[in-house]
Amino acid sequence: MTTQNTRGRRRASGSTAELRTAGVAAHEPRPRDPHREFRRRKGPLRQMADFAAASGAGQKAGVALATTGLLLTVAMPGTGAMTAASESSQSTPSAGNQPEIPAAASATIDFSRAAVSTTADPDSKLKQLLSAQSVGSITTSSSKGTLGAPLDTLTTASPFGYRVNPITGGLGEFHRGQDFVAQCGTPVHAAAAGKVTFAGWHPYGGGNRIVVDHGNGLETTYNHLSSFNVQVGQMVSRGDVLALSGTTGASTGCHLHFEVMVNGNVVDPLGWL
Repeated sequence: MTTQNTRGRRRASGSTAELRTAGVAAHEPRPRDPHREFRRRKGPLRQMADFAAASGAGQKAGVALATTGLLLTVAMPGTGAMTAASESSQSTPSAGNQPEIPAAASATIDFSRAAVSTTADPDSKLKQLLSAQSVGSITTSSSKGTLGAPLDTLTTASPFGYRVNPITGGLGEFHRGQDFVAQCGTPVHAAAAGKVTFAGWHPYGGGNRIVVDHGNGLETTYNHLSSFNVQVGQMVSRGDVLALSGTTGASTGCHLHFEVMVNGNVVDPLGWL
């Protein structure tokens, strides 16, 4: 039975002790789930993977997560056994059972440097440039940078073209190459791979001189050398030390006179360096 106070509220008819006991029981914590914390630590991906494996979702179950724009797919092995028929129909040949692919006896495989050239392979780039067109028709925009520097540091002392003769003082002398500053004994490098066609004394002012043929009409010359360590017929690679700079021949001081010749005619080396 319940009674009603003056303001209209209903009161329980039970004793105060019974009501207090019921209130305490209502607020007692529920018993902990021993697996709850383990599931929380496993994370959503592991829980979904476990669910897919437990439910036997085929041979491969894709679990896709789209979190911060990243799509992750996890392949799960199937839990069910496959039949012999399905294995034979879906199996792929192993490495040892791959069919042989015959090749004709006349087939060739080209492993030349030109076939695998990159922009980081300047010798192959130069070879392709020279073989693609006549060397005389190559423009400066195509040839620029195809030759390496003959010195570690290039500082021009006298440019290519007409100038005042530094020995005679005469006007209108045509300078056939670039003079680069170099103390006597500075290493002189091959501008590109090629074959040494001359190594000796040049009777027309070049002093000790080396000529390297790079093929297809392109040659480089190195002049006024104090000494050299290559000989005619020797093959050299880009960057090889050919000689040491000097001041032999028609020279007023230590430097390197460097020439680039195209089909026997000199051109400005700066168009190739």
